[in-house]
Amino acid sequence: MSQPPARRTVLRGAALAGAAGFGLTACTPDGTDDSAIPDKPVALGPAADVPVGGAKLYREDRLVVSQPVKGTYKCFSAKCTHAGCILSDVEKKEGSCPCHGSRFDVTTGKVVQGPASEPLPEVPVRAEHGKLIAGPSTAS
Repeated sequence: MSQPPARRTVLRGAALAGAAGFGLTACTPDGTDDSAIPDKPVALGPAADVPVGGAKLYREDRLVVSQPVKGTYKCFSAKCTHAGCILSDVEKKEGSCPCHGSRFDVTTGKVVQGPASEPLPEVPVRAEHGKLIAGPSTAS
């Protein structure tokens, strides 16, 4: 009669399977994570909610929008490029990842502090009738 595998063996196998699955996320040829970018338009709410010179985190939509100058908006995925956690807050012009401490400049998407090494993917955003819409345009 064979013995069941040791607990350590089972846990090691689960960890390896999890790591292998992590590598199977939907990435585009340029290395960006498709799941971090909306594939259809997302209504975010009033454009006035994003302060001039500041930013707003739309955590439920996994997006962060900044307004560097009045009427100009920049949008980025709020999904950390290190391990996929969603940014927890935006202070001044930096977004924080709660998982491993990565910080991003939310006006450019660039990494300010690692362990993340890749910038946040940029997402198209536009203001229509005073409302912000992120993601691809429906007009063809």
